[in-house]
Amino acid sequence: MSGRFGKVAVLMGGWSAEREISLQSGRAVLAALQARGVDAHGVDVDRARLLHLAEEGFDCAWIALHGTGGEDGIAQAVLEVQGLPYTGSGVLASALAMDKARCKALWAASGIPTPAHRLLRADTDADTLVADIGLPIFVKPATEGSSIGMSRVDAPDQLHAAWQAASRYGESVLAERFVAGGEYTAAVLGDRVLPMLRIESAGPFYDFHAKYEADTTRYHCPCGLAPDEEQRLAALCLDAFRATGARGWGRVDFMLDDDGQPWFLEINTVPGMTSHSLVPMSAAAAGIDFENLVERILALSLEEHDDAN
Repeated sequence: MSGRFGKVAVLMGGWSAEREISLQSGRAVLAALQARGVDAHGVDVDRARLLHLAEEGFDCAWIALHGTGGEDGIAQAVLEVQGLPYTGSGVLASALAMDKARCKALWAASGIPTPAHRLLRADTDADTLVADIGLPIFVKPATEGSSIGMSRVDAPDQLHAAWQAASRYGESVLAERFVAGGEYTAAVLGDRVLPMLRIESAGPFYDFHAKYEADTTRYHCPCGLAPDEEQRLAALCLDAFRATGARGWGRVDFMLDDDGQPWFLEINTVPGMTSHSLVPMSAAAAGIDFENLVERILALSLEEHDDAN
């Protein structure tokens, strides 16, 4: 192996609905690694290419794949079989975090607060669901990210159309009770929670447009919480992250209601690394520039891989 990390594959693209965002993340990561003198190469992943990375002489992988095939344990399992270390969480944690319904079941069993939710099917009785979890309801694909296919439901007769929109991105569809309050995200780097962000969207909710296209979305860091309250919530975020077995780096999203009660929404084990992405914003607030962040994630992941072996 030449250099500190050897030959690094930056995996991007893939075949999920988040392909274009992944390409943006991967290109940014690739440029950052190369600027730090790392022998990094971009790999636009398809199923066949993923199987032959070791044969191509790669020593490890920086995973910038979002969604199905890259964030759900599939890429991680293929890399494990080839004996290649990689950034971020392992197979099981990736699969658990990606499946929002199963992640929430695990959280509920662990005492981590998460909004009331149900799996939604084509034949779900709308009135029964509304009676169970109330209105408004967010409907989303259970195994995609970036708010793709997500809808807000304010009346029972809107539920079926919302299910149709979400089911285009997978068979598993989640209905989740809406939580009124502030929207926050916590970036995890190793055993550290970086300064939290509070998200203020100009639209009805923080959707794909607000995340990646709008210039009206505001990100507050410092997030406005008292230091002791932010510290308390950071500890809960680490608990939520670790409950799934997640490691290395990631992001925990939660709502804080008017009574100060946090409600955990989801974990991202391969968060975005674009110009609009949240983890780089949090890192910058902690004095970590983008190039340093990208290299730290790689170094941390390789250290954890060495420790595990």
